[in-house]
Amino acid sequence: MPTTMKEDYYKILGIERNATEVEIKSAFRKQAMKYHPDRNPGNKEAEEQFKKVNEAFSVLSDPQKKQMYDQYGHDGINGAGGFGGFNANGFGDINDIFGSVFGDIFGGGFGGRSRGPRVTRGEDLKLDVTLTLEEAFSGKEVPVDYTRLDNCSVCDGSGAAAGSQRKTCRSCNGSGQVTYSQGFFSMRQVCPDCGGKGTVVEKPCSECRGTGHKRVKEKITVKVPSGVRTGVTLRVSNGGDIGENGGGFGDLYVEVHVKDHKIFRRDGDNLIIDAPITYPQAVLGGTIKVPTIEGKEMEVTIPKGTQFGEVLKVQGNGMPKLGKKGFGDLLINVKIEVLKKPTAKQKELLEALAQETGGKKSFLKDLFGK
Repeated sequence: MPTTMKEDYYKILGIERNATEVEIKSAFRKQAMKYHPDRNPGNKEAEEQFKKVNEAFSVLSDPQKKQMYDQYGHDGINGAGGFGGFNANGFGDINDIFGSVFGDIFGGGFGGRSRGPRVTRGEDLKLDVTLTLEEAFSGKEVPVDYTRLDNCSVCDGSGAAAGSQRKTCRSCNGSGQVTYSQGFFSMRQVCPDCGGKGTVVEKPCSECRGTGHKRVKEKITVKVPSGVRTGVTLRVSNGGDIGENGGGFGDLYVEVHVKDHKIFRRDGDNLIIDAPITYPQAVLGGTIKVPTIEGKEMEVTIPKGTQFGEVLKVQGNGMPKLGKKGFGDLLINVKIEVLKKPTAKQKELLEALAQETGGKKSFLKDLFGK
């Protein structure tokens, strides 16, 4: 009598052969939810498909069995112990299945075994500091005042008054979690009586009212590096709130904002400044003095024939490069000043210059030689 070819396990779960462990678990959950007898009472086809899903998962979730199946197919796992996805009544409880498979992914929310009170890291905190452009250039140590959640100094974080102690919570038996049944699902949640700690206090500490935590004022100094710009965020390790059940502190994040400057504009690591020059300086060349971000002055040479809007570059006189060696450049945007009220002498000289250069300038001549 011919034997029936068994269906491919990957096809049953609807996954590719290179699926990861997480993808295998996710596919199993989806198929098991769809075909579980609790959701399909009296449906024999769903019952058979559910058996196939469990068999496929029992093989593909076991690294050794999966390797044998990938290499030799169904022949590779025959006699290797089969699969154990069902109890004596024929079907495993859906909560047991999901609890054992997904407890590590979803925190035990499907009814798996309790692992005790959950250890939670404290919340991260964020604050802002504002610097001038000069302070951003040189870097600065900024004093910061803020409040954060810390262990109560009176009860040392226990939440219990002097002479008393914490006792195991009766509602959750010390697990920090309680289970509620809803249909065929069992949902695990944080115990409302102990707040997930697994213990309760007989006599609460009067300072923190039994929480074990209290808001405290902190004063720290944040070292802002030179070259910092708006939007840069600095992390202060363990500067945040205290966690639960020994979870440790979160971090403090300090976001930097740099004020606009009345003279300099910033473009990355470069600084830009507008420099007015006279018409004779533009034609004949010369030198001008420009300010620097450090509060000094420097001489800059104006080349002969400098045009309006030309940009002169002074290398290495911009902002420090954040986290790197070197500086950006100082970019000088040349603006040629036009006399609004020339003196009689200046007017005489300008008229002579106009006669010398041919009077009015013809744009047609420049463009077309006419």
